[in-house]
Amino acid sequence: MLQRCIECGKTYKKEDIVYTCECGGLLEVVYDYEEIKEKISKETFKKREPGVWRYIEFLPIEDMSKIISLQEGNTPLYRCKNLEKELNVKELYVKNEGANPTGSFKDRGMTVGVSVANELNIKSVGCASTGNTSASLAAYSAKANMKCIVLLPEGKVALGKLAQAMFYGAKVIQIRGNFDDALEIVKKLADERLIYLLNSVNPFRLEGQKTIAFEICERLNYNVPDRVIVPVGNAGNISAIWKGFKEFYITGLIDELPKMTGIQAEGAKPIVEAFKKKKLEIEPYKNPETVATAIRIGNPVNAKKALKAIYDSNGYAEAVSDREIIEAQKLLARKEGIFVEPASASSIAGLKKLLEEGVIDRDERIVCITTGHGLKDPDIAIRESEEPIKVEADLEKIKSLLMEG
Repeated sequence: MLQRCIECGKTYKKEDIVYTCECGGLLEVVYDYEEIKEKISKETFKKREPGVWRYIEFLPIEDMSKIISLQEGNTPLYRCKNLEKELNVKELYVKNEGANPTGSFKDRGMTVGVSVANELNIKSVGCASTGNTSASLAAYSAKANMKCIVLLPEGKVALGKLAQAMFYGAKVIQIRGNFDDALEIVKKLADERLIYLLNSVNPFRLEGQKTIAFEICERLNYNVPDRVIVPVGNAGNISAIWKGFKEFYITGLIDELPKMTGIQAEGAKPIVEAFKKKKLEIEPYKNPETVATAIRIGNPVNAKKALKAIYDSNGYAEAVSDREIIEAQKLLARKEGIFVEPASASSIAGLKKLLEEGVIDRDERIVCITTGHGLKDPDIAIRESEEPIKVEADLEKIKSLLMEG
């Protein structure tokens, strides 16, 4: 197992604490897939406990005693029959990552990233965050007895996420700037070896997130979906999920690959703009703005990986408005009983828009990834809901309200 630059191909050992190649390129973790093929089978996984570590052969840990886990993964894959009727699609699933221990998909990455840090005997970790990353890192570093620092843009993080980071005991610092400013600072702290960086520029963290693909394959009895739709912020998740599908394909567990479709918010859509211009380089947004705080990122670190995933899979990228996001959030809750934060609902909003535009065929088998729980951002949900009805504690008045339907 090595870290390899996606640009120049230079390799690094796990013990080499680097986050990007000396050429500036992003790193990815690569394995001896022929060796893995000899060790695993569909039956191998069935005999193990569910969750991220079910797929240990595909993960960068050698000393199992160093694993830091909160029993993440094994999230529900819902067949959404009510939404199928509403949107007139043949087969639709939602992979609900809000069911992870801290309420978001980030736990998959943090269990691996913090375990690698533990294996390397690291004592201090850190990240920049729009909320979910900080909550997750704070939880896993607490479990590992590591010091943790998180940098957040002041006034731009949903209270549910801020509360988690503080309560898990991390040192929470709010800066007067946006996420990209915070990331630049923590990168410099990492370069000075003051912290081990666990943003998604760290390729080991993405290794945990690719297990979303593994679970989808297993739950669908290895019948690969035609399309997987993913909210895109810092762009690590869509590339990680694509890597997961490719690794199952390389090792012979599946014989097809899905189209990866990334959805951004209108106020933070550099990847969508690059895709529509058929480019591999983005033009960053200086002041990204959207109600979907988890994807309010103007300069995604993993943009190139995400665009490669979209191009290589013959996928697509689209942006949706804040109003489309909120309507999709309500639609998912009221049709399927699944409560997600606004950023998560962008996958549903994107599905709806691309169906209307004819980009997505209604006969496709589709999986939408929802990335975080609705209670991560309760203020938005309350603001967008109808006011509760207030009446006296009187049975007849309640009956009359029931009669109104």
